[in-house]
Amino acid sequence: MELLDKANTESYGTPVPTEVPLTIEKGPFIVVSGHDLHDLKLLLEQTNDTGINIYTHSEMLPAHGYPELKKYPHLKGNFGTAWQSQQSEFHNIPAPILFTTNCLMPVRQSYCDRVFTTSIVSYPELIHIGEEKDFTPVIEKALECGGYGTDHPMYGVNGGNTVMTGFAHGTVLKEAGRIINLVKNGKIRHFFLIGGCDGAAPGRNYYTEFAKKTPSDTLILTLACGKYRINDLHLGEIDGLPRIMDMGQCNDAYSAIQVALALADAFHCSVNELPLTLVLSWYEQKAVCILLTLLYLGIRNILLGPTLPAFVSPNVLEVLKETYQLTPISTPEADLKRILG
Repeated sequence: MELLDKANTESYGTPVPTEVPLTIEKGPFIVVSGHDLHDLKLLLEQTNDTGINIYTHSEMLPAHGYPELKKYPHLKGNFGTAWQSQQSEFHNIPAPILFTTNCLMPVRQSYCDRVFTTSIVSYPELIHIGEEKDFTPVIEKALECGGYGTDHPMYGVNGGNTVMTGFAHGTVLKEAGRIINLVKNGKIRHFFLIGGCDGAAPGRNYYTEFAKKTPSDTLILTLACGKYRINDLHLGEIDGLPRIMDMGQCNDAYSAIQVALALADAFHCSVNELPLTLVLSWYEQKAVCILLTLLYLGIRNILLGPTLPAFVSPNVLEVLKETYQLTPISTPEADLKRILG
């Protein structure tokens, strides 16, 4: 994760806070999904001055915060919400979708002729863009489809029409002195990291309700596609700092770790002594790596849900509870009361 963070920031700059619209402007466009910022950069270069707009999808949202990507005026906004909603959100979409990495769901008839893959992603009967990264077929399909005839409003899970991103560790740590003073002055009581994988199973509205019920003197950091449960909420600010700060993709868990370590150093305490709680949503393989990394670093008091990973048997759960105080989520009200008193 550290190597990836270094590669991204050296190539595209340190992310900056950016408001991203969810409305799709009229005219031809391409939706880019996955995680690969390099593929996005190449597509932005190849579509420059073509009249085609580019929209991110799901985990590509944090791309809007990188200076070397946001300088392209045709990188316009974000299409839809998290990966599990793609089959309904892509229904009859008048534009192509490029998947640079997973998560690609089984493709439906209403848009199957407009889905392209590249890199490690492939799917039967879809056009795959090879290592040469010539996106001409995608560009031609965008011009053929033509896009929406008028601006097309879309909304987040909670009805918002914009989202924020760009609060990676380099940006947040520039405000470290200010944040420390706000904590010392009692204006910030607690930090929550709400992140992980999203999914369609019942129970994931827990994270939305948890965020809504957090007190106004708490800050929420978000990571990965679990952010879509809350990232269109507007929960106000604390002394000019937005209460919800998106740190990036699932791969950007490194950012959260760096912020936690820096705050611990500033307060002369361990990470586990910080007023910080990790509230994680579980789904798939990358989350295993991130969870194991957190446990290796000795992070305790993690809340995990809505269901536990398959490898967490009753005996393993008991060990995690005893050693790391890892706890399955219950209800937002009960968990907040236990955390904040």
